[in-house]
Amino acid sequence: MPTPLHNLKGAVLKAPNIVFEGNNHKVIDSRISHHNSSSSKESIMYRVASLMSLVLCIVTLLAAGPRPSPHCKPHQPITVTWLGHAAFEVISYGGTNLLIDPFITYNPATPDQRKDLTQYKPSAILVTHNHGDHLGDALEISKKTGAPIIITYDQVEELKLENAIGCNIGGTITIGDVTIHVVPATHGTTKDGISFGYVLTFKDGRSLYHTGDTWINADMVFTQSLYHPDIVLTCAGGGPFTQDPETAAYEMRTILNPSVIIPMHYGTWPVLATENDVVEAFKNDRRLKIMIPGEPKTF
Repeated sequence: MPTPLHNLKGAVLKAPNIVFEGNNHKVIDSRISHHNSSSSKESIMYRVASLMSLVLCIVTLLAAGPRPSPHCKPHQPITVTWLGHAAFEVISYGGTNLLIDPFITYNPATPDQRKDLTQYKPSAILVTHNHGDHLGDALEISKKTGAPIIITYDQVEELKLENAIGCNIGGTITIGDVTIHVVPATHGTTKDGISFGYVLTFKDGRSLYHTGDTWINADMVFTQSLYHPDIVLTCAGGGPFTQDPETAAYEMRTILNPSVIIPMHYGTWPVLATENDVVEAFKNDRRLKIMIPGEPKTF
């Protein structure tokens, strides 16, 4: 009679379709059963068969190489420019240009040559929340270019925006060849609206996650599970406002698993963490990319 699985105390799977229990073992098909150890000859034969089966499996896996993800496609370049603080310009392979939190004119970390707003031609402007160091120049750039501002629906009314796409957590917006997913952030804002982050997904299957102003939160587990962000622009400024570099580094070790980590929201004012603080917190994490404001990088 087959032995119920919950009664198999100490049974360990050593190789495909082989069960060992002390000196008792047997090749299994659709059931697991105990084998009498009295037959030493048969025992040796099964051990040899087990070893051969294991070796064959290893050789087969090595020959096949790593299995690609079913969603894996050749990478298409994504250009990211940090403009200082939490401001970024992200350009997709298809030319979709997205400005995120465009605090530029009065941003101490934005290079002078990038403060001229006429150089920006965004397809859309993404605002994580309407604090001045994030909303920044969004309204002026929108008026000059006609680009819609993507912001929480409540703040569309509060700011009396005429050219806007109101959204909320869980929402999805498509701009050009980029799909934008609205995800939670843990942070305050003005009386109307909430704060959030954005995950941008691209045609090659990769995604970029701008965390917005936040502290580490449980919702990031679902952001990772749903979107598997490859590039994370992570809040790491600390001070009295947001998560510090150590928390950001912990977040990358325990919840998110990107191939590229770009810290932001640091070094703008003395109250925030410095670049050295960020580098020290991430220690030897090779995924960390310290960007220079105004210099584009392609991923």
